[in-house]
Amino acid sequence: MPDKTALVLGGGGARAAYQVGVLKAVVQNYPRNHGVPFKIICGTSAGAINGTSIATHASCFHLGVRKLEWVWRHFNTHKVYRSSFGGIFSHMLQMMIMGLQDEKINPEAGSLFNNEPLRELLNELINFARIDRNIANGALDALCVDTSCYNSSRSVSFFQAQHDIDEWVRARRGGQRTHLNTEHLLASSAIPLVFPSIKLNRGYYGDGSVHQLAPLSSPIHLGAEKIMVINLDSPHKQVHQELEHHPKTATIAGHLLDTIFSDTLNSDLERLQRINATLQLIPEQKRAESPLKTIETLVIKPSQDLSLIAAQHFHDMPLAVRLLLRLIGINQQSDSSIVSYLLFEQSYCSALINLGYLDGMTQMDEIKHFFKLD
Repeated sequence: MPDKTALVLGGGGARAAYQVGVLKAVVQNYPRNHGVPFKIICGTSAGAINGTSIATHASCFHLGVRKLEWVWRHFNTHKVYRSSFGGIFSHMLQMMIMGLQDEKINPEAGSLFNNEPLRELLNELINFARIDRNIANGALDALCVDTSCYNSSRSVSFFQAQHDIDEWVRARRGGQRTHLNTEHLLASSAIPLVFPSIKLNRGYYGDGSVHQLAPLSSPIHLGAEKIMVINLDSPHKQVHQELEHHPKTATIAGHLLDTIFSDTLNSDLERLQRINATLQLIPEQKRAESPLKTIETLVIKPSQDLSLIAAQHFHDMPLAVRLLLRLIGINQQSDSSIVSYLLFEQSYCSALINLGYLDGMTQMDEIKHFFKLD
C-alpha cells in the first residue's frame, strides 16, 4: 500500500504563484493520465486556493497543474480586488463612513481592499462538486482549508475527507468536517486589514495563518505519513544590518506579514524534525507503543528574495494601488515585503512560477527520492 503523502501549501498572497512552478517541476515525473501523488492536500490562504484547485483535478495531475498555471500566468490585480481609481477610493470612502457609524447600523467588515472580484473568479473557476467525486473514487483522501476564527481566537481546519477520518480538538485549534465552498477559501485568504473577514455559520473567519500554531497538525490528523511542504518564506536580509533610523510603518507591516505567513510553519517543521530525531533514539519496540510516529518531510522554498523580484515589477501594479501604497510610505525602493503579497500581475506571477520551476528542478533528486521514483 503506498504511503499517504500530504501536500502542504503555505499562505502568502501573490507569492503563491511560486507553488505552481514547483508543482510544474514535480508533475514531469508522472505520465499524463496519472492522478495527484498526494492523498491529502492542506492549504492556507492563497495556498488553500491552489490546493483546492489541484484537488478538483486529483484524478489528472497534469491537467490540474496546467490549468492552475494558465490562471496565474494570466492574472491581473483587478481579478483579485478592485484596483481602479473609482473602485479603490469609493471603497475607502465607504470604510470612512463605516468608521463613523454604529456597528448595529453597518455591520460590514472593514478592509483596505474590496476583494469581491476574487469571489467571482473562484465561483467561475472551481467546481467544488469534483472534490466529493475524487474522494469517492479514491483519487483523494482529504482536502483541508485552514482558517482563523475571530470569535474564539482558534485555528479551525475545515476539511472534506473519507468517512473514516474523524474531527479533532486540540488547544486553540481543531478540525471540522464540512462541504467546502468559495466562502471557506475567501475566509482562509482574508489577510488581516487587507481583505474583509468572512462569516461562516455563526462565526467570523480570516486568514488561516493568523492563529495557526501548528500548520502541520492538519495533515497529520488527516493521516499523513509523509509531508511535502511548499513554503513561501524567501531569504530577505539574513545578515544583521544596523538601522540608521527607526523602521518605517511599511517595513514593520511587512515584517508582520512575514511572521504571520512563515514563522509558525518554520517552527512547526523544526519541532517535527526534533520529534523524528528523538524517536530514532528510542528502541524500535518501545517506539511502536508511542502515539508519536516518524513523519518524513520534503521542504521546498524560494531560493531568491521575492520582495526584490516584486520591486522589479512594481510599476506593473495599477496606478491607483501604487498611489494608495504611497500614502502609507511604500514605493519601489521601500524595504517592505508588502508589495510581494499584493502584486497580482502577470509579469510578477510568471517570474515566481519560473523561479518555483527552477527550484523544483534543482531539487529533483530529493523529489524523486521522496516520491520513490528512482
